[in-house]
Amino acid sequence: MRSAGGSPGAHAGCVGQAGRPTLLSRPVLAWGGEGQPRGWAQAGSAAAKPQPWDSAGGCRAQGVGGLFYCLFPGTTWMQEIVDLILVRGDMEKACRSAIPPPSRWALPQAYAPSALPPAGVQQLMSVPSPRVIKTHLPFQLVPKSFWENRCKVIYVARNAKDNVVSYFFFDKMNKTQPEPGPWEPYLHKFMEGKLAWGSWYDHVCRYWDERTNHNILYVFYEDMKEDPAREIRRVMDFLEVELPPEVLEKIVWQTSFQVMKENPMANYSSVPSTILDQDVSPFMRKGEVGDWKNYFTVAQSEAFDAHYQRRMERTGLHFRTQI
Repeated sequence: MRSAGGSPGAHAGCVGQAGRPTLLSRPVLAWGGEGQPRGWAQAGSAAAKPQPWDSAGGCRAQGVGGLFYCLFPGTTWMQEIVDLILVRGDMEKACRSAIPPPSRWALPQAYAPSALPPAGVQQLMSVPSPRVIKTHLPFQLVPKSFWENRCKVIYVARNAKDNVVSYFFFDKMNKTQPEPGPWEPYLHKFMEGKLAWGSWYDHVCRYWDERTNHNILYVFYEDMKEDPAREIRRVMDFLEVELPPEVLEKIVWQTSFQVMKENPMANYSSVPSTILDQDVSPFMRKGEVGDWKNYFTVAQSEAFDAHYQRRMERTGLHFRTQI
């Protein structure tokens, strides 16, 4: 029930194509004093004066009982599972919005282009407690109040080789990100932790190390693919939600890749092509374990494995790159 994978991280370069942001225009995470994160701001904008998260009210944990799930970019799977568990498999409630996330799940670190609904801290301020929040933030950037109030955290980790391939295609279709460029330089940036959200190694290992210190359920993507019903039951137990077997079966089916691929609440088909260009690559692309083999050359795989071994050998954390 584990895996063997690789490494992501912050965009280091920009081709400057028409319709793509440059590094001076893309949203960046500003830092407050004493290592505290501030909100997203537009780099290079004199008017962008991000306020500390905690002063915005919406990014403080408001009492015990909130839930957020974290992942290095790569899967919307868990957000569908959590939502269906919390509405007890009621599809009418799950389809309560005509617009996909972030309208159903607050994404506190997000910068929202004008074509999309308000996101990030703005949205959190209007969400009643207990709140369900999705984030890609590394552990050290999560506001301390989340840990102090023992909010429940579901962390999804995917093997690095499949993660970087998925991330590459996402960046190709995501017009809010700089053009990723060719595959091989992109892979090297991933290994060096120079893509958005920092180092994959640091991200997955820190949450793994902290799982016994905080209310964290650590879930492997490969385990979800191997036996979705088993992993959904783990999530149900963690959320203290009991559902009859027929509802569990319904959730397993509704969150299968093929169903989600056709579900406008999951496939982001309502997001304008000026934001996510699905003619370049579909948002719901493959969702497979082992797809990395179609993109890594033998030399790239060997170099990646050597680098991975050096970074992960003392962590006790093991991923599978195929099942």
